[in-house]
Amino acid sequence: MKLRYSRYLIVLIAVTALYAGAYLDYFQGRSEGDDIRLEWKTGEEVNLQNFKIERKTPQNSFVEIATVQPKGNNSYYSYLDQSAYKMSGLIFIYRLKIVDTNGQASYSNEVTVSHNVSGVKRTWGSIKAMFR
Repeated sequence: MKLRYSRYLIVLIAVTALYAGAYLDYFQGRSEGDDIRLEWKTGEEVNLQNFKIERKTPQNSFVEIATVQPKGNNSYYSYLDQSAYKMSGLIFIYRLKIVDTNGQASYSNEVTVSHNVSGVKRTWGSIKAMFR
């Protein structure tokens, strides 16, 4: 009796995801005092034009709040959303719109941040904004 051996190719899938022009290692957000900090890291960046940060509340649709220029391969990015405490909702959903040089775009996963700011701080921020 003859035994046959089969060879199996095992492919490991990395956590990194490919989007238009960038390999995104992670995208996360957290409440940080009065603000919300968003952080992400890329692997390889190929023909990347920019990142557009979009925010929404559960009741509204996404709105672009910032554009971040690429730094190059293996870069760490951080953005501080300082206008979140002025909003009436306490839950914010963020995503990155990743745009390549051909105008093609794709979206990252959505990140939900529960933001805890006192009513006094939110009111004071709104009053200050009226006088700018």
